[in-house]
Amino acid sequence: MRKLFTVGILAVCSLTIASAKNYELTLSGVTKVGSVQLTPGQYTLKVSGNNAVFTNEETAKTFTTPVKVENTDTKFDTTQVNATKQGGTDVVKDIQLGGSKQKLDFGE
Repeated sequence: MRKLFTVGILAVCSLTIASAKNYELTLSGVTKVGSVQLTPGQYTLKVSGNNAVFTNEETAKTFTTPVKVENTDTKFDTTQVNATKQGGTDVVKDIQLGGSKQKLDFGE
């Protein structure tokens, strides 16, 4: 019985890891996302609970900011960043995650 329970826990953990999806973004200018400011470059985005984790692909440095994950009725075809320009900085309002029905709201 104990062995079966352990296998069940490992299967659930594997499912969680397998369903975690990364999204690639290229930022052309200085960009504020939630509470973090990102320099131009390529980033990998991963949602971890109520946080968005951005990893700079060149430096491997990570930036974490709180995010509100919203589920929509429509599946997004591509990942789309919706931002406004404030001074010389792009400020991200939300990100629609391609291939999913999720939108990340950064409350800007």
